[in-house]
Amino acid sequence: MIEITGVEVRPSLINRNGVFALRAFQVGEIVLKWDLSICIPKSEVNKVPDPERAYLHPCDEDSFIQMQMPFRYVNHSCVHNTEVREFCDIAIRYIEIGEEITSNYESDGAGQTFMCGCGSAKCRGMIGLK
Repeated sequence: MIEITGVEVRPSLINRNGVFALRAFQVGEIVLKWDLSICIPKSEVNKVPDPERAYLHPCDEDSFIQMQMPFRYVNHSCVHNTEVREFCDIAIRYIEIGEEITSNYESDGAGQTFMCGCGSAKCRGMIGLK
């Protein structure tokens, strides 16, 4: 079992639920180290219920990670405060207590296309269209 400290899931203005900091995080600090325990081969993805497919993230060329709590609730933001490195969310700027933990889905390898709901003045609108 993965122990998660320093964050909690609660309602988000971006997308229903989000992950929020219970303590401050410094630049370069690991905010979340992903749980890689549930990997699904590409050949089995069609067996995953539709609502759960939104929580699949590429692991390698042949499989996907099924994101668990709280990782599945890290929302996209056009002014994100973490980036994905080696299956971890790493702070790219100082994160204050109570701040929502966000990532950039266009650069994290998720390969998703969707309408952004981050609400930022710098919002790019449609995410994943190159």
